[in-house]
Amino acid sequence: MTLALKTDGLAKTFPVGKPLFGPPKALVHAVRPTTLAVPQGETLGIVGESGCGKSTLARMLVGLLPPTSGRIEIEGRALDRADPAAFGRLIQYVFQDPVSSLNPRKTVRQILDVPLIRLHGMGKAARAARIAEIFDWVSLRPEFLDRYPHEFSGGQAQRIGIARALAASPRILILDEPVSALDVSVQAQVLNLLSDLKAELDLTYLFISHDLAVVEAVSDRIAVLYFGAVVESGPAEKVFAAPRHPYTRLLADSAPVVGRPLGGAAEGELPDPLNPPPGCAFAGRCPRATELCRRESPVLERIEGDQFAACHNPIPA
Repeated sequence: MTLALKTDGLAKTFPVGKPLFGPPKALVHAVRPTTLAVPQGETLGIVGESGCGKSTLARMLVGLLPPTSGRIEIEGRALDRADPAAFGRLIQYVFQDPVSSLNPRKTVRQILDVPLIRLHGMGKAARAARIAEIFDWVSLRPEFLDRYPHEFSGGQAQRIGIARALAASPRILILDEPVSALDVSVQAQVLNLLSDLKAELDLTYLFISHDLAVVEAVSDRIAVLYFGAVVESGPAEKVFAAPRHPYTRLLADSAPVVGRPLGGAAEGELPDPLNPPPGCAFAGRCPRATELCRRESPVLERIEGDQFAACHNPIPA
């Protein structure tokens, strides 16, 4: 099995209340030590509530945020010791808000020219041919190239964002809530496009979302984040059919379903990041919590087969 992406103990903390001189008053652990292994050609879905560390993790993976500790490898090469341009040719980011992620002062052609010039050093004729090919991949008309981002709908703007990422000829795409700002019908179009591109170009995806239905539809494996840590991981069909961590169960129960009352993960309060509780961070919201949970933090370990959970009292199969 060839790994496209691997992290080892990857973590990020942010200082809070830092004075002019001296250390900060506190540190917020946005992402706690995280180890992931994503095989080439796989889609890893990363799910969790807002504030659980999904986007911070994604930004570290593409070099937009420096990790506090840990290691990132792409195709066996360490990100922290590499030329940023070299990794720009391997991994790219598709942002949540398609319009605001595009430079409003540049035409679409100018936006797509940048990675072709900076990362590949292409001449004008080669760039024109490459852009035409990429536009065909994302099903956009050539006349769009000389328009500005504000002239497009959300779905069209997201296709342009995907085209910009593909211009770097990456092996991995980080998709950070790529359809959450789109209408439901447009979501389906963009998801189908991403599926086709993955098969055609042999891409690896990290698909980040809070929408469990979308993640289930597109992912091969799932990693569930809570309070900056992975609390469950495994094949998508197993995690959704038989979740072993109570938080995953509550997430699934909280998803809106016609004819079923809302509930689940929306109940209870998130821990205070400036004053995290001892033991399991989910214990205060967990119906299965015991004194052990409130005293000792669980580690992510194999529960059954290739399903892992960080829980002292996992849900029986």
